[in-house]
Amino acid sequence: MKLWVSLAARLLLGGVMLVAGALKVTDPEAATQAVRAYELLPEGFDGVVGLLLPFLEIGIGLLLIVGYGVRAAAVAAGVFMVLFIAAVSSAWARGLAIDCGCFGGGGQVAPGDTKYLQEILRDVGLLVVAGWLFVNPLSRFALESESSTGVVAS
Repeated sequence: MKLWVSLAARLLLGGVMLVAGALKVTDPEAATQAVRAYELLPEGFDGVVGLLLPFLEIGIGLLLIVGYGVRAAAVAAGVFMVLFIAAVSSAWARGLAIDCGCFGGGGQVAPGDTKYLQEILRDVGLLVVAGWLFVNPLSRFALESESSTGVVAS
């Protein structure tokens, strides 16, 4: 049963990462604007993050979907979720009115249009999925098998 749960976890987390990156990669200016709206990074560095973030998300998503380097990809996705949770929490605590930019877009919104709690809960759920995959990296239909990872399925 664990192998099937891990397959579902891989596809869910990988799909979210892939879609998030793909929606941002087509509009690098909007991705940079979304990063800038958080007011956390020095000017100039937000542009680099805005440009690189979508490619990293796509890479992590693809690794999870095909089932290669699952444990490392789950750690990377988990780190992203922790950073996203911290960034959204910071924006909320500082009274910023922004869209998270998680799936493209981003930037300023009307104060009543923020969805910070939903965004944080979503990312906490995805962090739990990443944790599951760290502990249970083997799954059905993965490129990696027990023999290539040294992990034994139970």
